[in-house]
Amino acid sequence: MEVIHNKKEQTNVPLSKPKKIMSPWAMARRKFFRNKLAMISLVYLCIVAIFSILAPYITSTDISRVNIGQMSLSPSAEHWLGTDTSGRDVFTRLLYGGRVSLLVGVCCTTLIMLFGTVIGSIAGYAGGFIDNILMRFTDFILNFPFLVFVIVLNAALFGVVSGVWLLIIVISMLGWGGVARVVRSKILAEKENEYIMAAVSIGCKPRKIIWKHLLPNVSTTIIVYATITFATMIVAESALSYLGFGVPQEVPSWGNMLSASQQSEVLQHMPWIWIPPALVLTLTILSINFIGEGLKDALNPKSYR
Repeated sequence: MEVIHNKKEQTNVPLSKPKKIMSPWAMARRKFFRNKLAMISLVYLCIVAIFSILAPYITSTDISRVNIGQMSLSPSAEHWLGTDTSGRDVFTRLLYGGRVSLLVGVCCTTLIMLFGTVIGSIAGYAGGFIDNILMRFTDFILNFPFLVFVIVLNAALFGVVSGVWLLIIVISMLGWGGVARVVRSKILAEKENEYIMAAVSIGCKPRKIIWKHLLPNVSTTIIVYATITFATMIVAESALSYLGFGVPQEVPSWGNMLSASQQSEVLQHMPWIWIPPALVLTLTILSINFIGEGLKDALNPKSYR
């Protein structure tokens, strides 16, 4: 009697590869790169920065020499964007103006974020008397009207520090209050977590807890706020220079170039003098804001856009 063994057909089913676990920063980077508007804005901002940095190699025209024989010339092959009312090349001043405006924005943003983060983190972690003292001082800074007090300080410190650095110092002294309040609120919420209590229980020093544990967990908020501050500082520099209280008139900046539009004749009949700086300034501010929105979405773990 034959015994029949029913053998099941064995099929070779390929095993699926385990999915690669991405770190939060890798996921944020991937989401940011998929944001087309943010990437276009980043490319535009990089182009503006590169052209501004390489301005001495792109053009050799003197940015400060007044040429009476070439005043208010329309765009031509010799002067791509024409000349201003003093005979200076608009294209050259646009490139050098980008250097000054971006320098003011970067330096002011760095100092403001540094001061605000240090004061906000110390106040939020220490609490009590230290928190009250630092926050009352922050309120004192925030109560001043920003533009008015910048103009007053700029005039008062004119003999001590001059030029672009005077404007950077004055703006930085008055612009860190909002950052300090945002960082303090985040630190207050974060320090109640169990891992902070565990670090305190094993004897970690407050400086180490703030630097190693608290700040890395609020860094996303700081990064997003820095982009907003960067755009705000460029606007502040342009507004002060437009009013004549910012960068000295002999130093080209986008705000100084726009100050020529206060003359009705220039505004109506010489658009090549004020449209290029206005257009570049507007696109730069929009680009920074779009980059900030892209970072906000990318760093938000609940965002799936």
